[in-house]
Amino acid sequence: MAKQKTFPQTGQFYHIYNRGNNRQSIFFERENYLHFLRLIRQNLINNNVDVAAYCLMPNHYHLLVYLQTDALSEAMKSLSLSYTKAINKRFNRVGALFQGRFQKILITNTEHLITLTRYIHLNPVKADLVKQPEEWEFSSYLEYAGLRNGSLPKLEWVKEQIDGDRAYQMFLEDHHLPNTPVLKGLMLDD
Repeated sequence: MAKQKTFPQTGQFYHIYNRGNNRQSIFFERENYLHFLRLIRQNLINNNVDVAAYCLMPNHYHLLVYLQTDALSEAMKSLSLSYTKAINKRFNRVGALFQGRFQKILITNTEHLITLTRYIHLNPVKADLVKQPEEWEFSSYLEYAGLRNGSLPKLEWVKEQIDGDRAYQMFLEDHHLPNTPVLKGLMLDD
């Protein structure tokens, strides 16, 4: 039986992710990360796809997005193509950069939203790139922790789900992830 295609629903959160073709790097220097973030603003935010959290890793990325319109597929296609063309030109390479089309998972409840946000922000720690999440420049953790005044992520959706300032601070300080099948399925860096 053929897999049925599901279309993203407006008014919902989605975990969007992809990795490099053959698990290879997609970011090679600092400017690549910055360019990808600019393309997120240009292709997603300008098309009413809001970013609640993100983390760019050397060979993959995670985005937690909220859809105000049904423009996700076109916006992601434009983002991927623009970035691939820029990288291919910059490094005199040809061919696919990403491992196929982006993946999306509908976020169905508050616990999943909060756990996913923590997972996204702890990805560089789990991959042993840094000791603390605030040491990784290419993540929305710095905005969540109040260490950077960036305008890309919209923090209020996740913050509203965590009851009180102290609970939110504990959320930021907790660097442990629950051992659940949902999270195991997200481990792209294995």
